[in-house]
Amino acid sequence: MFLPISVVEKSESSFSAVKIHSRNVSHYKDIENYVLDIGEEAVFVPKISEKFRRDVGRDMNLLNQTVLHFGYRKPQLALVFGELLVDSQQLLMATIAAALLEIGYEIQVFSIEDGPGRNVWKNLRVPVTVIPTCDKAENAVDWLNYDGIIASSLEVKGAFYCFSQEPFKSIPLIWIIHENALAYRSRQYTASGQLELLNDWRRAFNRSTVIVFPNYALPMIYSTFDAGNFYVIPGSPAESLEADAFMALEKDDLRINMGYGRKDLIIAIVGSQFMYKGMWLGHAIVLQALSPLLADFPSSRDNSHAQLRIIVHSGELTNNYSVALETMSRSLKYPRGIIEHIAGDLNADSVIGTADVVIYGSILEEQSFPEILMKAMCFEKPIIAPDIPMIRKYVDDRVNGYLFPKDNWRVLRQIVLEVISEGNISPLARNIASIGRSTAKNLMVSEAIEGYASLVQNIIQFPSEVVPPNAVSEISANVKEQWQWHLFDSIPNLTYQNRITRSHTFLDKYEDQWNDSKKNRPATTVSSTDSFVHSIWEEEKLIQMAIRAKRREDEEMKDRTDQPHRTWEEVYRNAKKADRLKNDLHERDDGELERTGQPLCIYEPYLGEGSWPFLHQKSLYRGIGLSTKGRRRGRDDVDASSRLPLLTDTYYRDVLREYGAFFAIANRIDHLHRNAWVGFQSWRATARKASLSRTAENALLGAIQSKKFGDALYFWVRMDMDPQNPLQKDFWSFCDALNAGNCKFAFSETMRRMYGLKNDTDSLPPMPIDGDTWSVMQSWTLPTRSFLEFVMFSRMFVDALDMQMYDEHYSTGHCPLSLSKDKYCYSRLLELLVNVWAYHSARRMVYVNPETGVMQEQHKFKSRRGKMWIKWFSYSTLKSMDEDLAELSDSEDPSRHWLWPLTGEVFWQGVYERERNLRQKEKEKRKQKSLEKRNRMRRRHRQQVLGKYVKPPPEVVESSNSSLLDLL
Repeated sequence: MFLPISVVEKSESSFSAVKIHSRNVSHYKDIENYVLDIGEEAVFVPKISEKFRRDVGRDMNLLNQTVLHFGYRKPQLALVFGELLVDSQQLLMATIAAALLEIGYEIQVFSIEDGPGRNVWKNLRVPVTVIPTCDKAENAVDWLNYDGIIASSLEVKGAFYCFSQEPFKSIPLIWIIHENALAYRSRQYTASGQLELLNDWRRAFNRSTVIVFPNYALPMIYSTFDAGNFYVIPGSPAESLEADAFMALEKDDLRINMGYGRKDLIIAIVGSQFMYKGMWLGHAIVLQALSPLLADFPSSRDNSHAQLRIIVHSGELTNNYSVALETMSRSLKYPRGIIEHIAGDLNADSVIGTADVVIYGSILEEQSFPEILMKAMCFEKPIIAPDIPMIRKYVDDRVNGYLFPKDNWRVLRQIVLEVISEGNISPLARNIASIGRSTAKNLMVSEAIEGYASLVQNIIQFPSEVVPPNAVSEISANVKEQWQWHLFDSIPNLTYQNRITRSHTFLDKYEDQWNDSKKNRPATTVSSTDSFVHSIWEEEKLIQMAIRAKRREDEEMKDRTDQPHRTWEEVYRNAKKADRLKNDLHERDDGELERTGQPLCIYEPYLGEGSWPFLHQKSLYRGIGLSTKGRRRGRDDVDASSRLPLLTDTYYRDVLREYGAFFAIANRIDHLHRNAWVGFQSWRATARKASLSRTAENALLGAIQSKKFGDALYFWVRMDMDPQNPLQKDFWSFCDALNAGNCKFAFSETMRRMYGLKNDTDSLPPMPIDGDTWSVMQSWTLPTRSFLEFVMFSRMFVDALDMQMYDEHYSTGHCPLSLSKDKYCYSRLLELLVNVWAYHSARRMVYVNPETGVMQEQHKFKSRRGKMWIKWFSYSTLKSMDEDLAELSDSEDPSRHWLWPLTGEVFWQGVYERERNLRQKEKEKRKQKSLEKRNRMRRRHRQQVLGKYVKPPPEVVESSNSSLLDLL
């Protein structure tokens, strides 16, 4: 394995997987011939391990309250595969999953293709779901249900689109790669100019939170894709499986195929995966120690006797090293033909399977146990290796292998003579090799399990309602002592798949699909730079369109508050003008025409393409995109950011979530919504199979039209059936569980600040426990008038909440309503706010069964007597507070951070009077200009007539006409 130049030249910040200490680096022209001049002090030091350690030094206590784990649900993990094969990757993942299940995780398996490996997960009682595609509703998955995702192998690339779109881009993703095929293909992509294909893979590497490799060589050859997220966890059953499969196929004819005799004694000298200039020294030491064996093998021209054969195996070396070996063999007086040099990783199995003894000839300090040495043990070969710390950790001298001091070749010679006696392997050496095979079969299981379990806990930030998993040290010893071989015993016709062959087959197929899709694209291609500039230009055009639309709306607002009597012609012209402006906003199509006669329109807020499969296409529903990017094409979805410029700020778009859609709809609502009722439904309710069925929709429309419950809040996702509330806790306990134990405190502080109450006043509205339930997931409907009143209350509440938390949260990312940094800080508390407003504003609350449409009134008025804070939530109180804030905004410093004016319309009596005075002044100004114009016209100088036309007598006219006729 060659050390790429990028590893040597890149800084520690750009290549995080391995740091190399050396005294000298030799530079060659060819990048693949880079070698490292490493002496005895050379080590490969991993630099990534500290990166994924959680920052626990800072305890978030912004509100002087402690954050708590309530433990209402177990942490959820999704394991994603390309295909459920029976291979080393499946065995590794099953072993890790068994350990994670034991310490408290819940796991769900997803796979692009089905396979015999399904039985493995059935034995573990882990549910399996096959997802061929993720852009269709029947295959779509709400990845937000999972605290983390673990993807295995290169074949999972097809599923990356599923969790690479908003709103799933922030979910922690661990990608485990054990194949080197893509690393070598990437060189071909670069050489052949297939940069688009290379960038497609690079995007997958960038999306991953961590890329996990089983050794320190793979990060080197994958340096093209390095995004600072490489990690190494040694340990895999691949060597054992590959050895068994290879020997089953090549057991009889292997030596013959390699050109050796059946009785020949073959010694294989193997070494480190890294090429360095000092490696010739290790090979020279081993060859010198083997020289006494020449006396036991007399030379024979006809090869009738057993011969001594020495194979020196190395990575991708050039022919120069073969010449160096010939020079060493001549100097050590080896007969010609005894020493053979074989290079290449693909030949390693053949070399080890053919050999009688394997000697590890590298003196390089290793960071993990050498894989080739582990493979030799799996082939049940006696191994002889230097006693460097990483090898000494797993090999006991003369128990499962032989060790020699790396600087004493005499001890190595003595060990060789013990292992090989009279031209044959000694019985003791064969017994040691047998013990070594049983050791290697489950070598480094404990390290792999602990490494993955620790990594998962370090990169995943568990919310407060999650039961923290047990410590990694609590994994039982019987789980860590061997791979889960027994899970594969029940699979009929068991055959292990070769990962190397499989990975190359997959890459061939993926390249063919990529090339076919490229042929179907338009002939005109755009460079990446031009595409980037084009995207910026398109975004700028959308912003300018939004500004123009808002300017038009502001012009229309001038005549809303004071409408003078006008002629029918003026009314008709204004109506046509408004109609044209609406068409300019591209918000009118057949869907809007179908909604015109309906009493209800349900809006579905969404962010990004990942939520598209969960949105409805009926006329009853209408999407509202929280961002200009990621909006559905060909649909009449509302652009929330154009209606409410605050949402162009990603900070507030994240902390408000659905409330951004509420504020956008309420802002100048008569320009958009003309239905008597307005509703909202979270796309996550659809993903949870909790959205309204056709029967429930008809029942809801019937209740609205018949005014069965009057001014009521209808909801269809109930709190006591929420997966986050399996213990069915009361309202405030559930809110505390979602918000790190600070919900009640934050709510009371917000109410106190909002209403200007004293510190000793009880400001937490009671939400009694009466056996009924509450609304969750922002799936409800209200009369449009009541919705505007709710938004009026919500704007003031959110503003007071923002005053408490903005400074600290914006600057550090730490939120008192979460156990860790959280960009969705306010959203979990705001999810329950509609219940508080509806209960204390004396609205009826009705639960609609989303399947049957059966309605049940919750918290009936009789049970509310004496518990509602009606004065605080009455319309008159809220309206006066709203006008006070609007009046304050006129005199407030515009540079001060204040959220309330940015969340909707600002209006009070003074605004009305000011606008009326402004219109009166403009009217007087126009009248004065008209008067001045008329005066100027009267006073202007008129030109005197220079001449006068005299009409000729009739006889003159007749004579001239007769002359003309004579001429004709």
